Amino acid sequence: MPAPRTPKTTPTAMSAKDILATLVAFDTTSHKTNIPMALWIRDYLAGYGVESHLLPAENGIHANLFATIGPMDRGGIGLSGHMDVVPTTGQPWDTDPFTLVERGTRLYGRGTTDMKGYLACMLASVPVFQARALQTPIHLIFSYDEEVGCTGVLPMVAEFGKSLPKPEIVLVGEPSLMTVVDGHKGGARLRTTVVGKDAHSSTPAIGVSAIFAATDLIAELRRMEARMKGTHPAPRFDPPYPTFTVAFIEGGIAHNIIPPLCAFQWGVRLTPGVDIQAIIAEFNAFAEREILPAMRAVHAECSITTELLGLLPAFSSGEGSPAASLALKLAGQNATHTVPYGTEASHFQAAGCSAIVCGPGHIAQAHQPNEFIEAAELETCMAFLVRVRDWAAG
Repeated sequence: MPAPRTPKTTPTAMSAKDILATLVAFDTTSHKTNIPMALWIRDYLAGYGVESHLLPAENGIHANLFATIGPMDRGGIGLSGHMDVVPTTGQPWDTDPFTLVERGTRLYGRGTTDMKGYLACMLASVPVFQARALQTPIHLIFSYDEEVGCTGVLPMVAEFGKSLPKPEIVLVGEPSLMTVVDGHKGGARLRTTVVGKDAHSSTPAIGVSAIFAATDLIAELRRMEARMKGTHPAPRFDPPYPTFTVAFIEGGIAHNIIPPLCAFQWGVRLTPGVDIQAIIAEFNAFAEREILPAMRAVHAECSITTELLGLLPAFSSGEGSPAASLALKLAGQNATHTVPYGTEASHFQAAGCSAIVCGPGHIAQAHQPNEFIEAAELETCMAFLVRVRDWAAG
């Protein structure tokens, strides 16, 4: 494990922008280690006398971090964000993506919006939180592997109520322009493998093209989306229905061989209440009914199999939930919103925490070359966290 890093300046001297510059400098692309950044955060918190819990992942290169400010004998409120970022490979950046660059009102760098800007505000607020005696604890929650399916937070959430306190409310700081988001679509990742029968392309009748079968299956996915548009309307979302995507497809050997194998990965953006198992069952029934009989008439060993690679449940906090009510009050807003992207909020909700999404920055900047956050967004977030502190102090 890499050695801890010491903050370059004293903690009291670091504004949100100063901290953001430090966090951006850590290349925490999901397939790389985030431990140096986690250790820096641990050391920063220790500078204020805040003990934190480092929770290493089984892979040895990632870790979650959890810290509490205030009393330890009650649930409290959690502020949650992820440390990993998406790759910059192939993107036309004008500057070094891992160096914070300020131009006018904007702060450029990978993760400024998604979502190291929120983490910087959390950390810059530590002395703010400590300036008053908190009656309700504030928990700082830092996770890994959000960008590859919101999976890294799961082992930490599993420790809630065991080795870690369980927050009653969790505010997930994904970019929402500091509006209160009480619902988002979920996401399912699947892989379908088609096994056909190879043959010389001049004798197609004795072969079974796995690619042709795969294209028929993909066409059915488009029809399924069209049907669900009518049967599962979700007017609070844009688009207002579950959407399907085919992201990867591979198959074939040579131009003169009937392809015996084809595989494609597909996904569904699930609206609340939509069951992915029902979607899989409908897809499998179509394959068994419409595709496999003709394939097996030529070669009995032909097959079509679909596996679920990952699932992020859709999220809906529920009307008047504790998290939504509190966030609206603290943000001075009177209406909640939904977003089409997924977050870790659904995992916190599944653990019994009331959760919402509210964070600085605009999602349109996330994952983009020349990603930036407006400096004013950090200021708005810092003001919001002051109100969180005041609420927690009673």
